[in-house]
Amino acid sequence: MKFTLSWLKRHLKTDATIDEVAEAMTLAGLEVEEIIDPSKALSAFTIAHIVSAEKHPDADKLQVCQVETVDGPKQIVCGAPNARAGIAVAYAPLGAYIPGPDFALDKKPRKIRGVESSGMMCSTKELELGEDHDGIFEADPANHPIGQPIVDALDMNDPVIDFEVTPNRPDWLGVNSIARDLAAVGLGEFISPEIKPVAGTFPCEQKIEISTDACPAFAGRVVRGVKNGPSPQWLQDRLKAIGLRPISALVDITNFITYDRARPLHFYDLAKVKGGISVRGGQDESFAALDDKTYIASADDVAICDESGILGLGGIVGGESTGVDENTTDILIESAYFDPLTIRRTAKRLGVNSDAKYRFERGVDTGGLVVGVELATKMVLDICGGEASEIVIAGEIPAAPSPVKFAPELNKRLTGLDLSDDTMAKILTDLGFGVTRGDVWTIDVPSFRRDVTEGPDLVEEIARIHGYHNLDAVSLPPLPGRREPTATVTQNRTRLARRALALNGVSEAISWSFVLKAHADLFGGGQDALALDNPISEDLNWMRPSALIHLLLSGQRSADRGYPGAALFQLGPVFGGTEPKEQRLTLAGMRRVEDGRDWAGFEPTTALTAKADAQAALAAMGAPVDNLQVMEAVGTYWHPGRSGSLRLGPKNVLASFGEIHPRVLREM
Repeated sequence: MKFTLSWLKRHLKTDATIDEVAEAMTLAGLEVEEIIDPSKALSAFTIAHIVSAEKHPDADKLQVCQVETVDGPKQIVCGAPNARAGIAVAYAPLGAYIPGPDFALDKKPRKIRGVESSGMMCSTKELELGEDHDGIFEADPANHPIGQPIVDALDMNDPVIDFEVTPNRPDWLGVNSIARDLAAVGLGEFISPEIKPVAGTFPCEQKIEISTDACPAFAGRVVRGVKNGPSPQWLQDRLKAIGLRPISALVDITNFITYDRARPLHFYDLAKVKGGISVRGGQDESFAALDDKTYIASADDVAICDESGILGLGGIVGGESTGVDENTTDILIESAYFDPLTIRRTAKRLGVNSDAKYRFERGVDTGGLVVGVELATKMVLDICGGEASEIVIAGEIPAAPSPVKFAPELNKRLTGLDLSDDTMAKILTDLGFGVTRGDVWTIDVPSFRRDVTEGPDLVEEIARIHGYHNLDAVSLPPLPGRREPTATVTQNRTRLARRALALNGVSEAISWSFVLKAHADLFGGGQDALALDNPISEDLNWMRPSALIHLLLSGQRSADRGYPGAALFQLGPVFGGTEPKEQRLTLAGMRRVEDGRDWAGFEPTTALTAKADAQAALAAMGAPVDNLQVMEAVGTYWHPGRSGSLRLGPKNVLASFGEIHPRVLREM
């Protein structure tokens, strides 16, 4: 969601700077993503006046201009055909960065065909302010004095804020709601002029019927005699500043209200509508949409139709057949409410993304249906002229949210904030809630805040506006009695062992405790008691006797996919039976040996490498590695003569290491 500072000030009376606005938004819970300030990128450019322009002595298409600049008189060689005496231009001094062509001017004057040139006069494309590259920017010197910043000359000193909207706050998709929250935190005074109804001068004869629960209400009004053309400059500037392309007055009005009030609207060219309008489920019909794509509406979608077929998908995208254009004279204004879940499903299925869909899938203000029509009517009459009908409403506008009971003491209990009743009441009132005090307060929830359903929701609003940064840091009270360590000895030892193996270049893996029975047999398992009654797959039907099985299989899969030399370890249980004492926690590791060459030389991986890994893990766990005996490995899956075990005494085996038996590798 984007908006400009000047746009915000239509709804908020404030002297705050853009940085102060961004800080207040952050403290109020609105996550600011970016501040786009055109004045910073164009700060080096100022207005200059061309005093004279003469033909270059050695180039037919170049002129030598004498220019009065903020830096004094300058001589600038220019190839623009419109460079002439008596105009104001955009002057770039020596060393300035030109954003359009992406280069910086030299810091010293340079000679162009033998004539010295100091600085540059820029086109709108070179300033990234337009597409004109044939000539330099020109203006009336009477209105633009020498040294005036170019952003002021073009009225571009209007930074843009881009922020993230959480799914539970669809009201934040309108600039007026952002202003309301900022006024509540004390940044200024909320400006909310009353939208006066426009009296209809004739009945609305357009029939509208609804036959789907996914569209509870549809408010409409006809405006006759409009003249569609380019929208006013102020409206075009508003839309262009937030990245929208102005199209025509009627289209621009709908886009403006969408962002200004979070109220998506749609205008139909009434001359193109055939008969009455029906809002129903689709019937696998296709239609050409305004985004130049063709969609098929199913029974799960909301289709806006007339006698000729589909006019658009309600709440998502309009159809080409009734789109307004320069010949439009009569329009039908649509201001409807659509079920958010239906909109979300349809948009996801069809892969459509639009400003209307983005708002309807979150839930628009049900109290703004008629208000949206009135606001749109006023703008259409002011900009395009015409005559408005009475408003018709098909269906039933959803009821306002139910009041919420609120105990004032709940705020302190949940947040620790000891605020007076007057302070809490003012915060809620500033946010648009109605407050009726008593032992238990009754809070009337506005239609644009359907996310508030219980007391803790109101506590969150109070804390948010008062400021989370004002919450005191309070430690939890200590519990009585002796405190036990937060981690057991085993947890501490295994954590240290895992870190030691990671430092040795071995990556930790996570795998199932289930294996294929044939693999369990190879590693001394396969007892009938360890069979799974309901295995999740046929190759995971037995409890594992060793964690090496999945490590070996993972190393093979990595090599098959072009990633040789896997080095993996895992901490996990192995099973020798079904009794508790027959389940053990083990740390298993595997290094895969691959044939290859390294011209820089490398240490080959051998059984002794595995021994070093085992010793590192044991040392990290506190084992007396210097006193361990090296004896034969335990298990028939080890390679005889290339394996061993580390023991603390002849019977206490702490680790086995070595190469896996070739027979086992072949069977796997």
